[in-house]
Amino acid sequence: MMLPEAGYLLRIFIGESDRHGGKLLYEWIVLKAREEGLAGATVMRGMMGFGAHSRLHTFKIERLSQDLPIIVEIVDTREKLEKFLALIDKEIEEGMATLEEIQIHFYRSGKASGIAR
Repeated sequence: MMLPEAGYLLRIFIGESDRHGGKLLYEWIVLKAREEGLAGATVMRGMMGFGAHSRLHTFKIERLSQDLPIIVEIVDTREKLEKFLALIDKEIEEGMATLEEIQIHFYRSGKASGIAR
């Protein structure tokens, strides 16, 4: 797959325990992104955060939180990410999504591929 140098980054902020159809929401999002042919996705677990409810979610040694912040990052073209957002928007009950322009320096699988320039 080739990606243009100018791409977009979709960030989805959700909770670790959020679910969709019995599956963890972040897993569902990543599998849906793969199914839709997006370039790639990464899930990161936060150590501390709060959202629209202002509830503090934190990782403490004496108390392991079961609902830490999760960030799903997906990179592709604006058009593909906007289409993906429209597909998943109604499925996410709580959270936030942002879309920002980025510059892609390389996108490689180890095979003969690269960035369209």
